[in-house]
Amino acid sequence: MGSIKQNYANNVLTNGKFDATDLDGVIPNTNINDNSIDNVTVFGTAGSGIPSVASDPPSPTVGDVWYNTTTNAFKYAGAGVGAWVSGGNLNTSRSILSGAGTQTAAIVFGGETTVSITNTELYNGTSWTEVNDLPAIRQAMGSAGTQTAALSMAGTSSTPPSYKATSYEFDGTNWTDGGSLSTARGNVSGCGTQTAGLANGGFNGTALTNVEEYDGTSWTAGGSLNTARSYSTSFGLQTDAFCVGGNGTTANVESYNGTSWTETTENNTGRTSLASAGITTSGIIFGGTPPTTAKTESWNGSSWTEVADLATARNFLAGAGSSNTSALAAGGNLPGNTAATEEWSAPPFSAKTVTTA
Repeated sequence: MGSIKQNYANNVLTNGKFDATDLDGVIPNTNINDNSIDNVTVFGTAGSGIPSVASDPPSPTVGDVWYNTTTNAFKYAGAGVGAWVSGGNLNTSRSILSGAGTQTAAIVFGGETTVSITNTELYNGTSWTEVNDLPAIRQAMGSAGTQTAALSMAGTSSTPPSYKATSYEFDGTNWTDGGSLSTARGNVSGCGTQTAGLANGGFNGTALTNVEEYDGTSWTAGGSLNTARSYSTSFGLQTDAFCVGGNGTTANVESYNGTSWTETTENNTGRTSLASAGITTSGIIFGGTPPTTAKTESWNGSSWTEVADLATARNFLAGAGSSNTSALAAGGNLPGNTAATEEWSAPPFSAKTVTTA
């Protein structure tokens, strides 16, 4: 870059004009030749601030628009299109089981064959392995955590039928007793972590609004749900959670901030006995009843969208996963128990071409 000569208007002539002829200065190259801005490429635009580029951007934000000069087309970033694919089958077919973890490092435990069971299995993204059993038979438990730090909360047993307040902690190898909930219940939904868990609603003769929070040692009362519900599903963290469905065929969704619950955007299809995965800005729900469904809905932080169905419609299934782009569905009832596992994957965006009718 060269020097820039700048004239200064330093006085006013008698005719009222500014005089800039007898004083000038030169700005040194070092003041303006910033190497960081040499060789900068500035994209042209296709009008209205839309950038023109030779190739699609590698990581756009959903909603971004651009003009591709190679294909001569306007394009935009739409939500990624996902799909369920078959994973490895559980070793024990079951329903009313619980799950936690991620798509490639999941855990399921308990449930029902014809009676409540203690079986625990771990998933590595390909196959399930039987590991140490729960200390007691359980079904209809809430769950939270990861494959190596999982939490089982409350639940029921079928022999004899009774509601439980016990929680159990898994360390990747063994289960140990955790603190007991204040209210015994089954059909509870859980989320969070092993040391910051959340148990929502449930049933002990009637649907409950009771919520309890776990600190890794003991349970204390949290803010009550607005709508009593059982066989709902929950995802997120102890201080940032969603509770979805349950209580018959409700599409009611509530959001928790660590203190109180607020009704938020309803999902599209009301259902109970469903499963979920993710966090409150990126969640997914799937399966459920009535009738037994394969429907899957994705939550992007502001709205629910129907996406690809499960290959196998089912209810009373377990879910695991970190977001609306990566989830796992395992077991459930068709009717009749199943060992089927399905893996959900969806890219964060899909580059789509703008077309006219």
